[in-house]
Amino acid sequence: MRSPIEDYLQALHDELTELTDGRPFQNIPAMAEANPDAFAICLATVDGHVYEVGDSREEFTIQSISKPFTYGLALEDHGQGAVDQKIDVEPSGDAFNEISLARDTGRPANPMINAGAIAATSLIKGSGGRDGFARILDLHARFAGRQLSVSERVYASEAATGYRNRALADLLRSFDIIEDDPAHPVENYFRQCSIRVNARDLALMGATLANGGRQPVTGEQVVEMDTVQRMLSVMLTCGMYDDAGAWTSAVGLPAKSGVGGGLMAVLPGQLAISVYSPPLDEHGSSVRGIAATRRIASEMSLHFVQAARIGRSVIREHYPITESPSGVRRNQEATDVLAQHGHRAQLVQLHGDLLFAGAESAARHISALDEEVEILLLDVRRVDEVNKVALRIMEQLRDRFEADGRQLAVIDSGGRLAEVLEDGPTPVFPGSTEAIEWAEERLIRAYGRRGLIPRTATLAEFAALAPLTEEEVSALDAHMEDVEYDDGDLIRRSGQKFGGIYFITSGVVASSTLHDGHRVRYATLGPGMTFGEIALGGGAPVRVRAKGPVRLRLLTTEAIERIERNEPSLALALWKAVATDAYARVEQNLQEVAVRVRI
Repeated sequence: MRSPIEDYLQALHDELTELTDGRPFQNIPAMAEANPDAFAICLATVDGHVYEVGDSREEFTIQSISKPFTYGLALEDHGQGAVDQKIDVEPSGDAFNEISLARDTGRPANPMINAGAIAATSLIKGSGGRDGFARILDLHARFAGRQLSVSERVYASEAATGYRNRALADLLRSFDIIEDDPAHPVENYFRQCSIRVNARDLALMGATLANGGRQPVTGEQVVEMDTVQRMLSVMLTCGMYDDAGAWTSAVGLPAKSGVGGGLMAVLPGQLAISVYSPPLDEHGSSVRGIAATRRIASEMSLHFVQAARIGRSVIREHYPITESPSGVRRNQEATDVLAQHGHRAQLVQLHGDLLFAGAESAARHISALDEEVEILLLDVRRVDEVNKVALRIMEQLRDRFEADGRQLAVIDSGGRLAEVLEDGPTPVFPGSTEAIEWAEERLIRAYGRRGLIPRTATLAEFAALAPLTEEEVSALDAHMEDVEYDDGDLIRRSGQKFGGIYFITSGVVASSTLHDGHRVRYATLGPGMTFGEIALGGGAPVRVRAKGPVRLRLLTTEAIERIERNEPSLALALWKAVATDAYARVEQNLQEVAVRVRI
């Protein structure tokens, strides 16, 4: 089943394909003829899952999106204090290729403009038998989680036309920001900008930053958390150049664009977005990239002010209902049906914040369920905060799940999803036992014979009396009396002495017992089932209440005593049948209580 996240991204991609403003970067000849129709959107989570639509595997040159990564390597090599002496961290308000150097020190305003980026590149020295650029390329590859290469064609074109960048390097050398011959670092800068990536690479590079510097696929800690904090801080305030203020206010995500048509945005702790589309606006950023990221951030409530706690899976438990049966006493045929088909109904319990990251995690998990899963019980009782985007994702997930002919039910005692469920067909249960009972009945009706779950039962249909002849059943019937109860009525108290055997002819009763000081659902009984006989043997104290109107046939203690005095053969047949049925159920019930979901 497709995830609603993937559906959303595809619809957005289809819509923004019609946006044809801007044109590819013209100042580097090798980039001027880029395909203006190329377009990709990717979203990568901190656990390494990537949603990708469009031309997500088409390679392009990274250009200025390389700047925060090389800056990060400089921080790792020299520490923040030493790097700050060379490069400031203040927004310049200028275009990416402006001079923006401090008058007295020549220090570039920040590492996101070209002057600051060239200064950062100059700080990367050779080590371990590798030159400076080999280390820069290796760092980018580690962030992406795969080997990367350089476009020699774009590098040659940049090197042939990079007069302004060479001039910036000379100015930096004049202030001793670059301490050696500036020719080498500026050439490395040209190569750095010519590294080839695709939109998926950028999404994973951003997700590595979102994940505190740990690459979510390879698991490698690429840079330390202090470095990530500085990288993202500078991206937030300076990454979008002279549009940074408006971007931070409206979008609220650390981001970096490049004239190759790429754009990368990061929501720390949760995800990263990348877009590739070559046509640029007046700031040198992808037109579709800006539009797509703005839409996603707004519609998915991703502004950093609204961000949830550090991203983690909201899936607390997931199991088929056979691992935690309801406790309803079934006949052997119905039990066999559940044993064979119980895996078709599963329970997923969520916990924590259900904001975008949590809803995405849940949607992805549910979308990946095996096609044989026909019933999903979604338990949200342990969920804390839920926002509107999560509600929208859950609603889309529900619609998609049910459109596939499957059934979703929600366990939601606190009304967390009421806004999207109150007018729909989705059943809502206050507890897991009730939900599992409902799922079991659906499976029995779907895969068992007709009438396997009876609404009424005559004495002749009771499994407990199966060993008796028709004449013996008729004789017992003559000693019984009719009893009726309303919903919630207490039928038997805990610890009550044996008061007879109850035969349920219609309706349902629920029994419970104390376990570790807490009342636990013991069993739910329906037509054709009996209770009360275990009390004769001094069994566990069980309380029984009516669940809705209930009609019973009661064989009282007094009636049993009369049968024993006057009809000893009938009494013997009765006790043999009752003992056989009761002891067959005791072990089964004890096993079920041991694994039952806590009420």
